Amino acid sequence: MTKRLVIVARILPDGRTVRVVGRDAWALRNLVLAGDTGCTPIDHPGPRWSHYVFKLRGFGFAIQTLDEKHGGQFAGTHARYVLRSEVEIIDDDEKARAA
Repeated sequence: MTKRLVIVARILPDGRTVRVVGRDAWALRNLVLAGDTGCTPIDHPGPRWSHYVFKLRGFGFAIQTLDEKHGGQFAGTHARYVLRSEVEIIDDDEKARAA
């Protein structure tokens, strides 16, 4: 059985601590690492980015959604999600397992 990813993070400046699990934690890690560039489902494939962002907002994270156009055979728009909260990662169990 695969162990689920768990991240404990503090939302600054008020210091509120949250525990994020599974794909939500995966999305949070990607948003933190992406910085002001943000993440799109194209650059960081994940089946339900909009739902991960919805849940992270429920934890108190400020995440901006930017609509971007893309071309190609199936031209249209996609979302770019940018983490606007200042976040301190207190514990990331996947990084600890890799060490």
